[in-house]
Amino acid sequence: MPVLPPDVAAARDAAHRQRLAPWVEPHQQRRSRHEAHPVWDFLFTYYSEPPARLLRWHAGVGTSVTGELAQERLGWPLYARLEDGSVGLDVEAFRAKRGAATGWTAGLLARTAGRAGQFGCFGLHEWAMVYRAGEVRHGGVPLRLGAAGTDAVVEGHRLQCTHVDAFRFFTADAVPRNALTPTRETQAELEQPGCLHATMDLYKWAYKLSPAVPGELLADCFVLAADVRALDMRASPYDLADHGFPPVPIETAAGKAEYAEAQRGFAARGTALRERLLAVCDAVLAPAPAPAPAALG
Repeated sequence: MPVLPPDVAAARDAAHRQRLAPWVEPHQQRRSRHEAHPVWDFLFTYYSEPPARLLRWHAGVGTSVTGELAQERLGWPLYARLEDGSVGLDVEAFRAKRGAATGWTAGLLARTAGRAGQFGCFGLHEWAMVYRAGEVRHGGVPLRLGAAGTDAVVEGHRLQCTHVDAFRFFTADAVPRNALTPTRETQAELEQPGCLHATMDLYKWAYKLSPAVPGELLADCFVLAADVRALDMRASPYDLADHGFPPVPIETAAGKAEYAEAQRGFAARGTALRERLLAVCDAVLAPAPAPAPAALG
């Protein structure tokens, strides 16, 4: 198992916190003032990883640390001192506690990776969440086309959402308009790499696999989720221009083209991260090597 020198580990630890600070620090400041943000709060409320844990850098499965960082991590869950005196992931403890969940996650990621992406949804899930609702989900943020205009966009398109955690927020009138009925039981059958929510969820699987996931991979997944979230809300029915998010008008041909192009770029980034997450799952779930046979006397 590679052991990181203390200076290398410390540099990676500092870089991790510095990379995520542009999202975490403003969120913490807003929270102290009891202020909501219609775009970025999602990354800290819908996704349940507390900011303090998000800022924790982990070397990940197969790598250990020494020095002050090692002492700190001995107080963190699922870490242990290894035979060489360094500190790293306690793989057996991780497998005992999260082995079943890791196996399920690996299966979902692998099946998603094996499908072609679909790029014709145009983010209409956000529109379906306010269809004939009478009220908006984000209080204080107006609908760009008004209620009647929003409803008309939904009625003029074919809804084809594949993601259960987007579909479950559809209004009652929008549900029968969707081409599919995603459920938790069918998630592994329907999840596909073009879906913005499936791409954002790579961040969820990354933090659920921590501390087996290296901090750099966790941060990569978070940054991708943030980029996707921005597009998701720019393409939504909300008018967020005053918040610094100009619209992607998916009700127009130009808006659809812009959305689909960005969606393909996010899918490509997600494909690479999904492969790295699968490698973590494989490393955690791999059986321990058999002991070497005793020498014959």
